[in-house]
Amino acid sequence: MLSRRTLIKLTGAAALSAFIPPVINASPAHANGAFRFCLNTSTIRGQNVGLLKSLEIASAAGYDGVELWVSDIRDYIKQGGTVDTLAKFIADRGLVVEDAMSFTTWMVRDAAKRKAGLQEMEEEMKIMAALGCRRIAAPPSGVSKNEPVDFQQVGIHYREILELGRKYKVMPQLEFWGASGTLYSLGQALAIAAAANDADARILPDVYHLFRGGSGFNGLKLVNGKAIEIIHINDYPGTKPVNEQTDGDRVYPGDGVAPLKQVLQDLQAMGGTKVLSLELFNKTYWAEDALQVAKTGLQKMKALVNAL
Repeated sequence: MLSRRTLIKLTGAAALSAFIPPVINASPAHANGAFRFCLNTSTIRGQNVGLLKSLEIASAAGYDGVELWVSDIRDYIKQGGTVDTLAKFIADRGLVVEDAMSFTTWMVRDAAKRKAGLQEMEEEMKIMAALGCRRIAAPPSGVSKNEPVDFQQVGIHYREILELGRKYKVMPQLEFWGASGTLYSLGQALAIAAAANDADARILPDVYHLFRGGSGFNGLKLVNGKAIEIIHINDYPGTKPVNEQTDGDRVYPGDGVAPLKQVLQDLQAMGGTKVLSLELFNKTYWAEDALQVAKTGLQKMKALVNAL
């Protein structure tokens, strides 16, 4: 957890007091204005190129934006970097930080742990605001596997972090994990979002998690408008039972059996511009050249979009 003194050092006193995100032009839309393309740095995480090199790769490959991991930003800071310097580095490469991968304990039942999670999320929101990022992931971190979900109570907790997000203009995106046994399905996420009774509620789906958690893909047809702003795009093989698949089994979009055409059509029908973020954890890809992996992923996403 970052101290106030550290935050002042990293972002400057003015940024700490206001956390007004810099004005960044929206990245260009594609395919009739329906989509933007984003690289989640997990896709090239195994090459260990570091945060700055990952950003250079995303820019060189032609992405509009990136999804960054808060842990990587913290490592960059520990090594002497500053948020102001990082923000300039990102802007100079024409990128937008579309979302941040966060793992705080905002959802746990234990009041003390949840309070600590809220404090950590607030610190992260301050940093992301200074980077011009408008979103932060809110998955079920810290919740015991197979723990039943009280939708009404979690809805209250989600509303708490939405209120926090409005303070910094960094809105938490409710994320479900297919193998968590806790918050694992689109249906649960929709129930929590409804229980929050908040106009800013947003859901962060993932093609792999829709498959792994048994949600299927027709539930996306029930969602419209702005409830989904960003989705993790990937694919999965049809040669392995669902309950045996892991994050590492994810493959490039179009290289598996996911109904990606249907997914993209449903996203397009919702209206607005959706961010397609390539999120892979494939060790085979991690053994390859990082720039080539990033380029290949973008090419495959664009091919699917252009075929609509």
